[in-house]
Amino acid sequence: MSTPSKQKRGLSFVGCQIPPSTHETRATAEAWDKKRHFYKRLPKEFRRDGFNYRQIAREGDVAVYEQTWLNRAEPSRSYEVIRVRRRDGFQIGGRFIEPAEVYPASELWGVNGFTFADRNKAFDKFFEISLEEPARRGRQVKNGKIA
Repeated sequence: MSTPSKQKRGLSFVGCQIPPSTHETRATAEAWDKKRHFYKRLPKEFRRDGFNYRQIAREGDVAVYEQTWLNRAEPSRSYEVIRVRRRDGFQIGGRFIEPAEVYPASELWGVNGFTFADRNKAFDKFFEISLEEPARRGRQVKNGKIA
């Protein structure tokens, strides 16, 4: 019987999947779709390409992340509004990669992701998309609630 390696593993990226958080989180962060499949949820905070991202709002499959660039004397902030997407699990090199929520790929920016310098404009887009999403799924919004 072999014992698990004590060696730390590096971050791995699959498509546009967000790298795992650098701190440990509870195993309760999960999402389910209509077919009752488990999807690993997007992290609330992560780092990528020299930026820190922090989720500041989420409603269903729409989220707002505050993006901060810390490589300046004064931090630069912008806001990304995204449609959260999901990808199925798959095998790679004999290893199973679990189903997960994913951040939109760069080529889908302007359709599934939007960047704003102004927080209020970002939230305007967030609310606009939040109301569009149920219609995209064939559901209606009545009196501010999904029917």
